[in-house]
Amino acid sequence: MLHPDSIGVGMYRIDLHPSTGGDNYIDVGSCPFEIPLGALLPQRMENLLPAGKNIGTTHITNGSHRLHPVEWNVGEVAGALAAFCLDRGCSPRAVRSNPALLADFQQRLTTDGVELRWPDISGY
Repeated sequence: MLHPDSIGVGMYRIDLHPSTGGDNYIDVGSCPFEIPLGALLPQRMENLLPAGKNIGTTHITNGSHRLHPVEWNVGEVAGALAAFCLDRGCSPRAVRSNPALLADFQQRLTTDGVELRWPDISGY
């Protein structure tokens, strides 16, 4: 899924381990995905950023978002977002809701080497 507020990419199978309810192990293929900035913004709190696997996901998508490469991406972006907000005097939520701030932040991420989109490969 494409997210206009993408702050990184991930690619891992959705693997859900048995729960206390006795559910069986589930392992489902997953397409490459983008990590939306909105997943780093708590609904009921301001100026609190996750820096690992504690981003906003569903139980199902957490099976692919909880792995180290995605965690590392989230941690790097959380630090970059905090610095960006301090530099601009704005809140993280304002970055997502203001198209100009979001574009500036995404450009900073890209300049720092963070990939925001998977390459568009055709011909297969």
